[in-house]
Amino acid sequence: MGLLDGKVALITGTAGGQGRAACLAFAREGAKVIGCDLQAAGNEATVQAVLAAGGEMVGFAPVDLTGPAAVERFVGDAVACFGGLDIVYNNAGGPRFGPVDQISVDDWRATIAVELDTVFFVTRYAWPHLVARGGGVILNISSVAGMMGFPQPPMAAHAAAKAGVIGLTRQLAVEGAPVGIRAVTISPGAVLSREGDLDQTQRNAVTDRTLLKRWGRPEEVVETAVFLASDRASYITGANIPIEGGATAW
Repeated sequence: MGLLDGKVALITGTAGGQGRAACLAFAREGAKVIGCDLQAAGNEATVQAVLAAGGEMVGFAPVDLTGPAAVERFVGDAVACFGGLDIVYNNAGGPRFGPVDQISVDDWRATIAVELDTVFFVTRYAWPHLVARGGGVILNISSVAGMMGFPQPPMAAHAAAKAGVIGLTRQLAVEGAPVGIRAVTISPGAVLSREGDLDQTQRNAVTDRTLLKRWGRPEEVVETAVFLASDRASYITGANIPIEGGATAW
């Protein structure tokens, strides 16, 4: 028996990194997975990895989650795959870094669109389907950047978007409780799938900020997500769970 037997999970940003790890872990625990990404080749590789491991997954790509009409179509197609939704895992992201006095308006808006708007759009169109199942779980990936400031790298847009995700999730928990929907934020710290976004000085600065003095692995985030999506976490909603090697402890 898996922790997620009989559940249908929609996971965004599944072409690699935490998204791929999530698909593998959720399928391992018995969930039927629907994934999406802009990157078709990576997304298909994830689907094949899940199938090869004996799991069930359908992938859609390319899907641009910053467009509400495209999201509405995708969610409708996702629901049709397995007849409903029980879990929504808003994992997709893509920050653009830069000092507040230098980051372009286009980079600011792109970061807010990819890291905050997408969470709202997917949740907005998935919500009625969760209600129709009698409830469900929404997992939103934020970041420690939404909880604290960092000297390096400069991340005003990323911090604003991820703080917005934390606030949105609290409100989703309030609105979801009467209809059986739990909403939880996961706030990872430095995770190896994103190290390519930074130069060596910035990577070292992030490592130094953690108590464990290393970057996390995608699996270390995803295993917590499996538990939070399961019925064993039925008393957890509205919470923000940091998984960050102790970065917020000092």
